[in-house]
Amino acid sequence: MFPGVFKFMMRILIIGAGVIGASIAYELSRVKNLQVTLIDSHGATEGATCAALGVLMGVISHKTKGRAWKLRQSSLERYRTLIPELRSLTNLPIAHNQQGILMLRTDTEDRWEKLVTIRQSQGFSLELWDREKLYRFCPEVDNPRLTGAVYSPQDTQIHPGQLTAALVAGAVKNGIDCRFGVTVENIIASGDNRRAEAILTSDGIYQFDRLVISAGLGSTALSDNSIELRPVLGQALEMKLPSPLETGSFAPVITGEDVHIVPLGDCRYWVGATVEFPDFDAGEVHPETGLLEGVRQKAIDWCPGLALGTIERTWWGKRPRPHDRPAPVIETHPDYDNILFATGHYRNGVLLAPATASIIKDMIIC
Repeated sequence: MFPGVFKFMMRILIIGAGVIGASIAYELSRVKNLQVTLIDSHGATEGATCAALGVLMGVISHKTKGRAWKLRQSSLERYRTLIPELRSLTNLPIAHNQQGILMLRTDTEDRWEKLVTIRQSQGFSLELWDREKLYRFCPEVDNPRLTGAVYSPQDTQIHPGQLTAALVAGAVKNGIDCRFGVTVENIIASGDNRRAEAILTSDGIYQFDRLVISAGLGSTALSDNSIELRPVLGQALEMKLPSPLETGSFAPVITGEDVHIVPLGDCRYWVGATVEFPDFDAGEVHPETGLLEGVRQKAIDWCPGLALGTIERTWWGKRPRPHDRPAPVIETHPDYDNILFATGHYRNGVLLAPATASIIKDMIIC
């Protein structure tokens, strides 16, 4: 059960219980001789995690090498064992669509043929579908602009809230201490200029040997503004239809022009998400109803049957996007050698959570 062992008891403090912090807490809970505490000013599944649809576009992405691909590859491999592992440990539900992702095409470019070849060499599968095959397997799709689709059977979709709740529950079951409603006020340095020893919080002082900051947009202040994260708001909605879109049992996630249609069962579908950048003069970003309606209309363009649906609920959240640097930020604090950052995943938090947790674990125990 515990693949790693650390020789001496080490106190690990994690700030932020979204999907990134929860993943780190769970992976560290599987290592012996670590005393792990997870804190959050709110609760699990809030913040950027609540904006996510959990669509894991790894194989179907055009990232084929370097850090961007290695993170995706590592996460996809870990998810194969992580979901059954968490279900067995916690007995909690984790909705997991394993019927793949279908990306609709309106182009005739040959870049997809190149990607198919690359993925085959990496041990993954992609299928190029023409219009005839697309309409045969997914008759709910109907748009004259479509030239076909790309089907990725090994990509998947996971319910972000249920996943995060299971990660926290699994970590607690393995012995970590979890504290919600705790606000961080300040980092307390030790006599050594390159080390910190504690944080001052609304719940008192928390001491640590290693601190992991995965606080989303709140990470900027804890970096003394050396890491600038900006909010990108995302809105999504849940629709209820009188009957399923699908005529058979095949129900992949359908995506086209950055709009996702996620089947949930029981004639329910998630549709999203907007990408709304802040007005930097005001320094804030607020949800615009018209943009969400535009996403709904785009989804109806792909699958006309969605026009019969009623909106059951809408929601939004702010994703942390690094400014002038690639996402995510996984590195040591510029001032303290024993503080690590795991933040700024932008729109790929759920996708990259397992890989991030593995990297942070290695940075701590190696």
